[in-house]
Amino acid sequence: MKNNHAAWIVVVLLSAFFVLPACRVFNPAPPASSASPSAPPAPTITIPASVTLQPHTPDTDEPVYISGEIPYTSPFFLSTTAEPFVMLEDQAGFVRRDREFQFSLPSQIIGPVHIDNDQKLSFSLSLPMIPQATYLDVDNDGEEDTGLQIFAVAYWSNTWGDPFLERRDGTGWSNAYASTITDPENDYEITGGTLVIWSPDDKQGFPTDFGEDGKLFTADDPTALVPPGYSLVDLNEKPFRIYKESRPVLTLIEGATAVNDYSAMDYGQAFSALFDKASQEYPFTDLKRIQWAELRERYLPMAEKVRSQQDFYNLLRQFTLEIPDGHVGLSLEQQAFYSEYGGGFGLVLAELSDGRIIAKEVLPDLPAARAGIQAGAEILTWAGKPVAETLQSVAPGFAPYSSQHALRLAKVNFLTRVQPGSRYDVQFKNPGDTSVKSVQLTAANEYDSLFKTIPSFNEDKMSLPIEAYTLPDTNLGYIRISTFQDDQNLMARLWDRYIQNMLENDVPGVIIDIRANSGGSLGMAMDFAGYFFKEEITLYQNYYYNQNSGQFESTGYPTRIRPAPHYYGGVVAILVGPDCVSACEGFAYAMQHNGRATIVGHYPTAGAFGEVGQGQYKLPGDLTMQFPTGRSVTPDGEIVIEGSGVAPDIVVPVTEDSALGRVDAVLQAAMDALLKELR
Repeated sequence: MKNNHAAWIVVVLLSAFFVLPACRVFNPAPPASSASPSAPPAPTITIPASVTLQPHTPDTDEPVYISGEIPYTSPFFLSTTAEPFVMLEDQAGFVRRDREFQFSLPSQIIGPVHIDNDQKLSFSLSLPMIPQATYLDVDNDGEEDTGLQIFAVAYWSNTWGDPFLERRDGTGWSNAYASTITDPENDYEITGGTLVIWSPDDKQGFPTDFGEDGKLFTADDPTALVPPGYSLVDLNEKPFRIYKESRPVLTLIEGATAVNDYSAMDYGQAFSALFDKASQEYPFTDLKRIQWAELRERYLPMAEKVRSQQDFYNLLRQFTLEIPDGHVGLSLEQQAFYSEYGGGFGLVLAELSDGRIIAKEVLPDLPAARAGIQAGAEILTWAGKPVAETLQSVAPGFAPYSSQHALRLAKVNFLTRVQPGSRYDVQFKNPGDTSVKSVQLTAANEYDSLFKTIPSFNEDKMSLPIEAYTLPDTNLGYIRISTFQDDQNLMARLWDRYIQNMLENDVPGVIIDIRANSGGSLGMAMDFAGYFFKEEITLYQNYYYNQNSGQFESTGYPTRIRPAPHYYGGVVAILVGPDCVSACEGFAYAMQHNGRATIVGHYPTAGAFGEVGQGQYKLPGDLTMQFPTGRSVTPDGEIVIEGSGVAPDIVVPVTEDSALGRVDAVLQAAMDALLKELR
């Protein structure tokens, strides 16, 4: 049976499964001062005193304009971008292996990007007569020379401040969507692609090969003189091809974020390839005690026997349930989901802290309401068993989950999700009644009660991703952040403005509500946290599987809180819950550091904190999956957040009043805590 609602549920649940990963661009660093940065001086064309431009007549092949394409497969590529551009990216960061290298304003030559279709962008970039990047002496002749300027063409988007990049937007060198190819298994060393160089004369040398160590811009590189002006360097040829072309066309390389595409394989081959890569790179094997060898022995023979798309989906679905991780996701197959969970009763349940299950909401003109069940009714039995016993066997349709509290809440939500037409005997007691009533409910074709449990369906679609106001009868500020996966430039401006307003109006405390924030950019979450700290704080190191060593290795730089241009020193409370996932949890974790904020909630956050940017898979029949590939570890060796979540400092009991929405008990508890602190 076709159901019109089923078409939209796939889109919504994909967003729930595929949470945006932490940004893979090397960590930005904000200005050290807590004061507002002054406007940068107007750029001027400068030529170092040591540079003598060699007069030369450019021939018709002198590079003047670069264009090309930016193909992509990652589902996250365009999700947060507001002001995209390509840039002639100064490679001094890579030459010096300095991940904190900041692109100077005069060096930032940018060009427009056009969205051609859902898998490709195009770009164009005009070259200046004299670029203003860093002069780099890379000829290995033992003498101090003027050097030349070295660039990659790289895709960027602006978040903070004016249209150009500042330190918070990114530093170092690009490792994705650039004209160069980098190796994530080897500290993102450049291993191929195309560079653009500019030489002031014909006396500057440039490498012609990687040398014996296989690395570029090291002492063993052979070099040769290059002509003045612009040249292109094809690093894929041996020796490098250094050439001029007036209007070269380049393709930017997606890099490690590219989707692993196994869609052309048969079912058995695709599952085997998926299993081999995902099991090797999965970062929480020990934490979650995953027995990969046993799973392979059990599932691979079944996969080799699969002959239909439906059977393949069912196999993958069962496989995901073996791994208790909220970031392990499989795209929904509409008919399969409908056949198992498309029936409902118009009944939304909640579990109270005292263990009772009550009707949180009863939708009109649906089976529960017609049977006389009222909001607030206590559900005593379900399917002939005590409801607590029945809950144990519920298999939530959005599983798996990283934490037990998230799984328990999902079981409550999915107790009422059944096959359409199913019949269940239920006993309940309405509010104020002393007698128990028994009814038989028949599941209707309805998703509305399910949508009530998904935060994104209950938001005003016209609301901004960040909204703020002053709480009534107090001088406390309230800021709600609904996502870290929206127009990042808009979010940055809103956030900066709200913080400035609080400073200007002497707001003594603020409550930040992230209870329904499904995550997004961890980089943005850390930037937001920076407004509440005066000093830089190292939080944790990120680890990924390295194919070369066969071990999980750190990326070489930690995740940090770095002070922002404005500092807010008032008291802070953070509202959390199990719908706070991924980057949202990272924000809560950062704000809890050193007791900077008081965390308040009924429950901890979701406990799903694996990085998924490099763990995307495309499988036969348009099915997609994701697996985490990165984990975060404290200096003491503790895995951050995964499996446990960020626990509230103040745990608020779930009562009838809070479950039925009569009071916002979590908000009230936060207000009480801050006002007490301010006395």
